[in-house]
Amino acid sequence: MDEETRRNWEIVSLPPGAEWSGRARYAAAMFFCQRGEMTPEVLEVYRICSRLDAEDPVSVLKRWRIGADWIEKLAAHRAAG
Repeated sequence: MDEETRRNWEIVSLPPGAEWSGRARYAAAMFFCQRGEMTPEVLEVYRICSRLDAEDPVSVLKRWRIGADWIEKLAAHRAAG
């Protein structure tokens, strides 16, 4: 894995709550969407959550029952990490 990808995995995995974490997660989500690893529908959830630092986009995805593939990729990355 190259350094840019590794860094974006770290950012998209930031826990909710830290100041500006929502915007940072959204920026990393755009990276993965542009690479075809995330659907635009999932990216939209990250966009909506971008101003809500305390909101976990993965929780929103689960509540709305979308993005199962992305949630699985994220869980696999966290488990490997």
